[in-house]
Amino acid sequence: MSILRFTREHEWVRLDDGEATVGITDFAQSRLGDVVYVELPEIGRALVKGREAAVVESVKAASDVYAPLSGAVTAVNAALANDPGLINRAAMGDGWFFKLKPADRAELDDLMDETAYTAFIKELG
Repeated sequence: MSILRFTREHEWVRLDDGEATVGITDFAQSRLGDVVYVELPEIGRALVKGREAAVVESVKAASDVYAPLSGAVTAVNAALANDPGLINRAAMGDGWFFKLKPADRAELDDLMDETAYTAFIKELG
């Protein structure tokens, strides 16, 4: 069973069979504009929930991407090195950033489900 959650900083995390896939939301990529570069974490790096995990640069700005969960990075999306625009085309799919093995699944409880996230972004205008 897949569990999808969102952060207030516009990251998404999908947990499948004990592995979490992380990316930025469609809302975030639309605000950034055309993505031109992504700096991904190293495989094996221990990430801490709420701390910087990656960097995404667009024609408008550079932004930090924060870890929605603590855990060790198990994979990165190498396709983004040659095609960072994949994030603009498929932010919630093929434009994922990295995967990690969560240290504490209970951290998911602090994140928003899709209904709550949709309400959150409506409040932002």
